[in-house]
Amino acid sequence: MPAKSKTPSWIDVKASLADVDRAGLLALVQDLYAASKDNQIFVDARFGLGDDVLEPYKAIIDRWLWPDVYKNKQYSVAKAKKPIADYKKAIGEPVGLAELMVFYCEQAIDFSGEFGLADEAYYSALVACSSRRLGLCSGCPSHNAQAFSTGSTRSARRGRRWAGVWETTSTRSGEAPASRSTIDEG
Repeated sequence: MPAKSKTPSWIDVKASLADVDRAGLLALVQDLYAASKDNQIFVDARFGLGDDVLEPYKAIIDRWLWPDVYKNKQYSVAKAKKPIADYKKAIGEPVGLAELMVFYCEQAIDFSGEFGLADEAYYSALVACSSRRLGLCSGCPSHNAQAFSTGSTRSARRGRRWAGVWETTSTRSGEAPASRSTIDEG
């Protein structure tokens, strides 16, 4: 009976890389870079290349949280959350993660408000993202934490059509929940 072939793992790749010289390793990275847009975004973010490393991640979030409904495009919470996870793998810098999460929340709130979306999973993902963002802000330098707190207030004002989301995330973060009248004033 023939032996089953095992699926290669990182250990196998790492062992093979030990035999590759610098030129071979650079050629491999170049090939991976050219192979996909996701790889390019990852490498550019990892090395801080380009004017704004967050822009490609924001473009993906925007595409999936604010699709062109007039062209029958669909939204996808999973695909909108993926750039945040990808950025975390590439850099994991808390300020950048928090900025992406603020952007995610703002896009989700604006799209929902514009088109009257009624999807519980969509709102649950928004609450979860907002809660994680608030947790990240506690680890950010004070000037960045203040900016993201302002983003929270701006997001809450945008979300006045469904104030319960803000109340839920505020309560989880230890902030006093905003009253509906406070939210409606924005």
